[in-house]
Amino acid sequence: MFDSPIEWAIVVLVILVLFGTKKLPEFARNVGRASGEFTRGKMEIEKEIRAAANPAATASTGTDVVNAAKALGIDTSNKDETVLRREISDKLKTS
Repeated sequence: MFDSPIEWAIVVLVILVLFGTKKLPEFARNVGRASGEFTRGKMEIEKEIRAAANPAATASTGTDVVNAAKALGIDTSNKDETVLRREISDKLKTS
């Protein structure tokens, strides 16, 4: 797009005319902030896509299973997560 130095010089002159020398630093800061916001937003969207594509990586913790079991009235003492999951499943099937 801008292959020669003359084209770049024209772009710089147009920017100087439009914004003036006093507004140029403010303009550069705003462009930097906008770029940072765009990058953060892009990273957040990529993170959500990865989480949706790989649900095993965002699986619930054992405390969620224990809380669900307690809410259903299942005794949680001395039981691991897989046993609690099975009991929750059985309890939901019979309900």
